[in-house]
Amino acid sequence: MTASNCIVLSSDHAAIQLRQAIAAHIAAHGWEVVDIGPTTPESTPYPKHGEAAARLVASGDCRFGIILCGTGQGIMMAANKVKGIRCGVCGDTFSARMIRQHNDANMLSMGVRVVGEGLALDIVDAFLTAQFEGGRHATRVEMIGALEG
Repeated sequence: MTASNCIVLSSDHAAIQLRQAIAAHIAAHGWEVVDIGPTTPESTPYPKHGEAAARLVASGDCRFGIILCGTGQGIMMAANKVKGIRCGVCGDTFSARMIRQHNDANMLSMGVRVVGEGLALDIVDAFLTAQFEGGRHATRVEMIGALEG
């Protein structure tokens, strides 16, 4: 596994099927997938799944993380508590491109109850193909990092 080509995926129990569809999609595009999410439908708390994925990204073991829960909000909040993580919830492709281009996001969150599979795959593609623009945005990303203390 090479960190530059690795994406960690996780979710709570609500998003298993969408997570698996995303895993197959990104693997078909040449990414190494580390799927650490649950495989059974028993209720499981999203904070532990968001944190676990975020730690793999923050450590440098994986380049990006994609996480899912019902709305994408709760799991994103948990991931963002890990130092070095910049995760945004996206329900459209424009936002997914912008969090990469302007915020150098290293994690993407989505809500299985918000987006269907087709849109989710388009959002993933927008996120993964966008490049950080740097420049004035780099200064702002540094300011965000400084808030971590």
